[in-house]
Amino acid sequence: MATKKLDFEQAMARLEEIVTALERGDAPLEEALALFEEGAALMKQCSTALDKAEQKVQKLLAGPNGEVTAQPMEDMEP
Repeated sequence: MATKKLDFEQAMARLEEIVTALERGDAPLEEALALFEEGAALMKQCSTALDKAEQKVQKLLAGPNGEVTAQPMEDMEP
């Protein structure tokens, strides 16, 4: 796959494709290793994106003293 940076949804979709291909188990060793390497990089990219999103949410939920108050998702109003 091209080395361009995918957005989160594209990266997740590609990661699902890779997992499916690896689960089939019919790829030659070199191709399987290349897919695994690409999948690891995509997993890192997605994890980083989720961490950044979490930090933004926590910043938005900061209380009046600047303290972040964690709230379960079900306690948040729409």
